[in-house]
Amino acid sequence: MSFGICSLSIVPCRKEPSSTSEMVTQLLFGETYTVVEDLVDWLSVVTTYDNYPCWISAKQHTPLSGKNMKALTTDLLSSELIQVIHNTGSRSVFPITIGATLPGFKDNRLSTGEIDFSFEGQITDSKQKKSTKELIGTAYLFLNAPYLWGGRSPFGIDCSGFVQLVYKLNGYKLPRDASRQVELGSPLSFVEEAEAGDLAFFDNEAGNIVHVGLILDNQQIIHAGGSVRIDRFDHYGIFNSDTKKYSHMLRVIKKII
Repeated sequence: MSFGICSLSIVPCRKEPSSTSEMVTQLLFGETYTVVEDLVDWLSVVTTYDNYPCWISAKQHTPLSGKNMKALTTDLLSSELIQVIHNTGSRSVFPITIGATLPGFKDNRLSTGEIDFSFEGQITDSKQKKSTKELIGTAYLFLNAPYLWGGRSPFGIDCSGFVQLVYKLNGYKLPRDASRQVELGSPLSFVEEAEAGDLAFFDNEAGNIVHVGLILDNQQIIHAGGSVRIDRFDHYGIFNSDTKKYSHMLRVIKKII
């Protein structure tokens, strides 16, 4: 068994071993994974954080030994939307996004095993459970981020990736997909019982969960639909203020925190 670590800003993860295949998620800088199959040009991997199976290009793979995998495990994340990180060997810089992992971080230094970096941005501990107010504040940082299927960054994010990342930055672990996230928490019987920080799930005509959003105060919801936006929310679902129509039909509200 072999392991790897994301040493680029973002690495796309595909459904099949092809650059034209559907992107199902992304690895952010510092996130690790287990390699389960090697097809030379493509690697079948399982992400460490959420056990998500996918394929990545071998050209974007940075090997990591099992020893380093354990040594570099950390709960520290970058908490700024965009910040630069410095490769101390090549003296080059490149951007990392909010939610990037900072392996072995100490005294503004970190490492991906073979490469050492320096980082002077703001950080947060993903094991520290924060308040609902802080959770909502993090969600607001993503406003206007474009929707991207499989995305997990301010440059493009999908509905479940948005919710997962906001919760992760505030100390709560969720699965990657909305169809799995809906299995957590306690259901609420009425919209009126919902509080800021609760999650609302929406289904299609076949009854499949296809969307998730984060409930705010004053009958509003923040969600990734076209972009990360705030819309009105009631017992029918999400009312899009631009189209003046319901965009998503409510299935259930869950209290996670």
